[in-house]
Amino acid sequence: MPFSLSETPRSAALAVVCMSLLACALVACGDPVAQRKVELVECRLPKLATSARCGAIEVPEDRAAPGARKIPVAFAVLPANTLRPRADPLFMLAGGPGQSAAALAPLAGMLGGVRRDRDIVLVDPRGTGKSAPLRCAALAPRDPFDEFADADAASAAQRCRAEIEAAGSPDVALYTTPAYVADLDAVRSALGYQRINLWGGSYGTRAAQEYVRRYPQHVRSVVLDGVAPPDLRISLDIWPTRDAALTHLFAACSEAPACKRAHPDLDATLAGIRNELGAGRRVPVTDPRTGAPREVTLSFDMVIGALHALAYAPEFASLIPVLLARAQAGDFAPLAAAALTMTDDVNRSMNLALYYAVTCAEDAPRVTPSDTAQAFAALRAPALAENHLAACNGWPHPALPADFNAPLVSDKPFLILSGGLDPVTPPANGTKVAATLPNSRHVIAKGYGHIVSAHACAPRLIEKFIDEAGFGTLPQSCLEHLATSSRPPAFTSLLQTQ
Repeated sequence: MPFSLSETPRSAALAVVCMSLLACALVACGDPVAQRKVELVECRLPKLATSARCGAIEVPEDRAAPGARKIPVAFAVLPANTLRPRADPLFMLAGGPGQSAAALAPLAGMLGGVRRDRDIVLVDPRGTGKSAPLRCAALAPRDPFDEFADADAASAAQRCRAEIEAAGSPDVALYTTPAYVADLDAVRSALGYQRINLWGGSYGTRAAQEYVRRYPQHVRSVVLDGVAPPDLRISLDIWPTRDAALTHLFAACSEAPACKRAHPDLDATLAGIRNELGAGRRVPVTDPRTGAPREVTLSFDMVIGALHALAYAPEFASLIPVLLARAQAGDFAPLAAAALTMTDDVNRSMNLALYYAVTCAEDAPRVTPSDTAQAFAALRAPALAENHLAACNGWPHPALPADFNAPLVSDKPFLILSGGLDPVTPPANGTKVAATLPNSRHVIAKGYGHIVSAHACAPRLIEKFIDEAGFGTLPQSCLEHLATSSRPPAFTSLLQTQ
């Protein structure tokens, strides 16, 4: 006999249960469907093959004076690849400080497993991208070759501050992490999400931790990659770790027979370059993009700055021994070419005025003369660090929340990723932050550098963590790969590795 819903009370009840389960499956039962309060339009992001949906909201520049000036906060939504997305998207927070959402578009494109059933949201922090970008001629984007040949950060930052102050607006004292975090929550509300997952990279980890501190009720899970503890002083603490990364690289070369034969004493090579350049001298350099001959005044500080940039990515760091050998022989073009490759994309997506607005407000005021004397004494190029710290002279020091630099205490699930070769946010940072996060797991990718998420199996690791908001389904093979990965072998010449 054919089945009929009206046959018995039991069959009717069973049908109701089945329909309820189906409804839950279709609309993520337990989480309300997002009710957007803002219009989105189709748009394109750099280095992202698929289109996105872009929008903007207006927020008070000064939330203590809501009737005053309004500024736009722009964002892009990468829609989930399903008609029924889960109600808790992934918000991705860029680094810097000063990077726009565009810097994260390539990584967002790699997180296809997350986007399978969740939206991904990228927000331009205030002062960057299309969110009321801070503008000044002194720090306007320049040809990256000119950026490489100019190490006077302090002078440019001071001219920028004076220019913005003379214009009367914006008020750079209002362009800080707490204001950015409040903007993020305003975007979350406008898009109709009740709970979100967070991914923060580098400086973005500071913003993610601050968001959890202020809005825990709206957080489901958090990924921190390249962790900046709340008490990190960007203006000071990154310089010794960058120098230590070079020391470790030189030691790795001396322990590898082929590298040691080709480059028996990298410290001596670097000392020879220092002696040759003196206080700075004009050297011929071929522009690696055009082949045109250039002549620049090159200093030892600029060489160290280039090495620091290369150390962020182990693949580029593996070139350092041979690049130093070429430089010692008088050919600085390969070093310039490698450094430009590393910095070009960053310069395109970075607002340096916001970098100084944030670091000069949140980090420099916590640095004392005794701190600098101790931290900079052993650096290979202390003047480079001192110059960047001096750039903060005169920039405003707005009041911050009393607990802004305190360790974050939270029971939210945190996946913490650290590159074992990271020169700026080393694994010790992740260990420190994890100590007050009882529901966390710290994964150290031994052979990787700054920002692990884009490499190898890390996107799958992130997908599994966000799906569960926990650690039970993390792929063991991926964890083992990251834990046992190793430094790439150094190049012994420009044509071969060991």
